[in-house]
Amino acid sequence: MTGSGLATPETLRVTIIVAMSVVALLLVWFSLTMAASESAVSRVTRANLNNLILEIQTDEDLTPFVRMRRIEAVHRVQRLIVDRYATSGSCAFFRIACNVLDGVLIAGLAVIADAPLWAALVAGVVFALVVAVVSVLVRPRSAGATRPVDIMLRHARVITAAVALTPFSAIGGAQTGRSRRRPHGSEPSDDEELETIQHEQGKATIDRLVESGDFDPEVSEMLRNVLTLSETLTREIMVPRTDMICIGRTETLQDLLRLCTRSGFSRIPVIGTDVDDLVGIAYLKDAVRATAFNPSAGGRRVDGICRTPMLVPESKPVDDLFHEMQRTRQHVAVVVDEYGGIAGLVTIEDALEQIVGELEDEHDRTQHAEPERIGENVWRMPARTPIADLEELFEVDIDEDDVDTVYGLLTKLLGRVPIVGSSAVTRGLRLTAVDSAGRRKKVSTIVVEPDDHAHARRGGDAAASSAPAAEEDDDGKHEASDGRKDDE
Repeated sequence: MTGSGLATPETLRVTIIVAMSVVALLLVWFSLTMAASESAVSRVTRANLNNLILEIQTDEDLTPFVRMRRIEAVHRVQRLIVDRYATSGSCAFFRIACNVLDGVLIAGLAVIADAPLWAALVAGVVFALVVAVVSVLVRPRSAGATRPVDIMLRHARVITAAVALTPFSAIGGAQTGRSRRRPHGSEPSDDEELETIQHEQGKATIDRLVESGDFDPEVSEMLRNVLTLSETLTREIMVPRTDMICIGRTETLQDLLRLCTRSGFSRIPVIGTDVDDLVGIAYLKDAVRATAFNPSAGGRRVDGICRTPMLVPESKPVDDLFHEMQRTRQHVAVVVDEYGGIAGLVTIEDALEQIVGELEDEHDRTQHAEPERIGENVWRMPARTPIADLEELFEVDIDEDDVDTVYGLLTKLLGRVPIVGSSAVTRGLRLTAVDSAGRRKKVSTIVVEPDDHAHARRGGDAAASSAPAAEEDDDGKHEASDGRKDDE
């Protein structure tokens, strides 16, 4: 009896140690499960779950019972992500609580094993910290990030129970949702918030890849540009209306062919009384098709072949613009402002430049060249040459405060966007656009010479153009000839 009585407390002690060890291991497992679920719940979207339901419903290898069970599990996950912040908060609460209880159990085991109190406390704290580090850094987090739907389906019942036991997490989720309101006061949808989070994570990932040195910087820049497409508006990439080259609706197909040849563009907006009176878009290929085998068709009005323009608001994000132009097979769109007026023009190449960078051709180097003397007192200048250089070369005072370059000066004298062949005279100097470059075909080279040289070179006829448009200031010091018909 005595021996049996001495054995009973020892047996009880061993039983308690075993039970506490099992509970500690279960708490470790539960902590890791909550860590994986906390990571997964922020990455599951309604679209993922809806697609999964369609796959289950169309899988002919499943029995009706299995199909019903799987669909029920998906519905359970759908209910969990209705308030993903509350669900994530519940998972985080139980993960932390399990870590704390693990520490308490290990400390209790150390006390039962007759360890000093300080050793028991140290053992409990160290074990809790180890479990916390494992639950945050190791496998559970990565599993929740790479296979979020599988994790949520597998642990849906456990997560549901955790959410039911922590009703206070819904309060925190509601407060988080209110703090994430849009600037104009409307509540963003759940998937929109998730998309924002994923964009930020994508940018951070690209930055880390670039810093590691193992990733091509050009490719990383393209990826970063793709992520920022949704933040760039159409107004930031369009050609403003002041730089648009248009043609009047009463002009002929022959005029359109000449304008396309000189400007380098194959799609020209057709307007009525002004730019806001948009009629359509005239395509060079339509004009060529109409006149190639019927030269007399060159006298037809251009509005007879114009196409319906694609209109887009200037506040449209570039990624939406790019996808819409792909879907509608349009390469050019007219941008309208909030009042319905024409704000500018945008092409699909403008959207592509936001990803791959500026598209330049072999002629673009002329825009960065230096002025070149090509004759006696005759200079070939890049369009970006400062007016100060022009004044120094010809020893004249242009006195233009609102423009800084030779191109800007020619544009101001003409009163419109210059094209190849456009010519203007100011302060005794004739400026003539002789070359264009770049994807937008902007004038890249301007020849500057004294006006008397130009008259002599042209045989005394400085206004030899198809339809000269002359202007004269109050002092009679400048005139302009654009070499094309007035679109208005």
